[in-house]
Amino acid sequence: MKYLLLVYQSEEDRRLEAEQGTTMQDYLDYANSIFKNGNYVTGEALEPTSSATTVRVRKGKTLTTDGPFAETKEQLGGFALIEAKDLDEAIRIAAGCPASRYGSVEVRPILPTPPPE
Repeated sequence: MKYLLLVYQSEEDRRLEAEQGTTMQDYLDYANSIFKNGNYVTGEALEPTSSATTVRVRKGKTLTTDGPFAETKEQLGGFALIEAKDLDEAIRIAAGCPASRYGSVEVRPILPTPPPE
């Protein structure tokens, strides 16, 4: 089954992480370890929330807003799509992500998509 790991951190979380010596290499090492185990499908880090544009359509009109869709303390900073046999395995994989030590990693099952006709 596929699971999406959504990485959330606040600006303070990222500062603490950097102070403790966590680097992008730690994230690459994490990705490589789950790739070697056969769990990694894909993943990416995201640009800061200041680069985001939120799109809404209301009464047929497209409205855009700079920035994230909601005011929150933590922002979505990246994701990993993994393959895991069950939720327990997905949680173990998420717990290995460096961001889990300072922010949070949300584990979301992917809905199976029917094949195209």
